[in-house]
Amino acid sequence: MDFATFLRQSWKLFVTEGKLSWNNKMVLFALCSSLSFIASVFLLLPGYSFLRDYPMLSIITVNILWILLSVNLYFFRSFRCFVVLFFLSCGLREGRNTLIAAGTAMVVAGNIQNIFFNLKQLADSVTCTLDSQNWAFLDFTYLKAIRWIFNQIKFSGHLFVVRDSLNVSFLVSDEDLKLQLEKTKLGIHNITSQISSIIALQSFLGKKVLPLLGTILVLLGTYLFIRNFLSPQNLKFKNTYITQGFVKYNEQVWQQQKLSALPLSKEERNLYSLVPSFCQTPKERKCTARFFLPVVANLCIWVLFAAVDYLLYWLIFSVSKHLQDFPELEVHFKLYYHKNTAKFILNNGELVDKTISFKTPLFEEACIPKPKISLSATWIQLGVILFFLIVLGLLTSTLTQLKILVATAFFPSTDKKRIKYLHTKLLNRRSKFSKKNVKRKLNSFAKLHFWFPILQALGSARKKETDVEKENPVLQH
Repeated sequence: MDFATFLRQSWKLFVTEGKLSWNNKMVLFALCSSLSFIASVFLLLPGYSFLRDYPMLSIITVNILWILLSVNLYFFRSFRCFVVLFFLSCGLREGRNTLIAAGTAMVVAGNIQNIFFNLKQLADSVTCTLDSQNWAFLDFTYLKAIRWIFNQIKFSGHLFVVRDSLNVSFLVSDEDLKLQLEKTKLGIHNITSQISSIIALQSFLGKKVLPLLGTILVLLGTYLFIRNFLSPQNLKFKNTYITQGFVKYNEQVWQQQKLSALPLSKEERNLYSLVPSFCQTPKERKCTARFFLPVVANLCIWVLFAAVDYLLYWLIFSVSKHLQDFPELEVHFKLYYHKNTAKFILNNGELVDKTISFKTPLFEEACIPKPKISLSATWIQLGVILFFLIVLGLLTSTLTQLKILVATAFFPSTDKKRIKYLHTKLLNRRSKFSKKNVKRKLNSFAKLHFWFPILQALGSARKKETDVEKENPVLQH
């Protein structure tokens, strides 16, 4: 027995309801156990970030969920349908929204958090530069210059003796500046704390809450799909697929000498598709395009934040590099005075000068901003998400067809009602078109040119001659 035959028999056993032999029961239980294990692991993936901190709890949860799902899958046929449809729904709109939410959470945790970090680095650099402007160079320059001038003054020892000392100090009134700097630092700290709290909350929601919410939405979407499919008042729900059951029903109707709905016309083939089929109808192509619209919109937003993050990093990095290459500021003080030692009365004497120089850095090394960037780590994860979104978008019509086939396999009675409804709908649609065509023909019978086409030809020729005469009135004279 080849693999395809084994899969076909396993699927037939999986959708069968009724008494089974012991051998078939064992095979069915093995199938249900395998599927329940995959489903339990898949359901716990959204809470992986929480369960990895508690490995023992995660193992116990997986085992309990595995046992519960295995028992329910074995005894309840409708639950088997629900689980299979749940896996297929993960590749459609609900799964797409979950992946987009996960990508947005990564952008918030990566790019947006990095943007605010670099802005904080820039603000801290400005306040650090202002705070580091000390006045120690006054002691090295101005005070030293004053002491030097004082030491150069010498009085004659024959007249009197002067015993003196010079105590020079300085005071810089920078209390207002310090107060303003403290207020600025406090404001930056408060804003940073608020932004960090918001980003941490969004990161928590994106990593732990949104996956759980996405899983709940997929479960809810699967339930609504089954409810709409089984509703007798909603037989038109996704009833645009020509299945093998429809073909067999049409053959039975044809054998009873009744109207056949097959083959489909060219216009009908654009609306109704044969399943299973990989060829998409125009309607399915529109659904695929609508699937990609939110993906493209969110991708543009992600790229925008990544571009802002990179440009801000590049700007701060370039400025930091130029600040590091700045040479130290070299300051020269030139002092001079007139020296007269020969006369008691001062006059212009010898000119004595001295140059004092020192160097001071314009920017302290500790105050230069140090930006960071995490584009590679963020976009590797986003690349994986985009890959799965593209694959799911290309397979969206196929997955929808599989959902219909799975539902029809588990609920054959509902499938028969849907087939009859679609068959009647196609015949009524054709009868309406045929009535319109007959009415159009009857209207043409009532017109004169239908019975006397030569009169219409003469009238057309006469009209052309009249138009030519109006355009060229000179030819009439």
